[in-house]
Amino acid sequence: MAKSTKLVQYLGTGRRKSSVARVYLTQGTGVITVNGVSLDDYLPTEFGRMVVRAPFEITDTEGTFDASINVYGGGYTGQAGAMRHGISRALLQAGGDYRPTLKAAGFLTRDSRTKERKKYGLKGARRAPQFSKR
Repeated sequence: MAKSTKLVQYLGTGRRKSSVARVYLTQGTGVITVNGVSLDDYLPTEFGRMVVRAPFEITDTEGTFDASINVYGGGYTGQAGAMRHGISRALLQAGGDYRPTLKAAGFLTRDSRTKERKKYGLKGARRAPQFSKR
């Protein structure tokens, strides 16, 4: 009978604007895949990739965990923020004393800024129709 080795996975859900990211962390070599594609191929900007890797850098866990991420909704910036939030939450489950470090960096707080709704009588959220004296 074969001995079963259970794969330990840590889950974290991150949100930003209208993006939602489900993050699965496993022990590994630091490979990050997003929707089945490598992080470098998925995000077009270096800034976005830096945002996603930030929780690993700040907790000195680079090369310790593999991250498999499913993300949908929003644009690249919102998705990068959602991935950072999800990775931070998953690192909390992984243990260690990461909470004070991640909390101080602001990675555990969900960024609540979203698009403001359009109001009636206006052309946008705050844009009023052009004023004419006559």
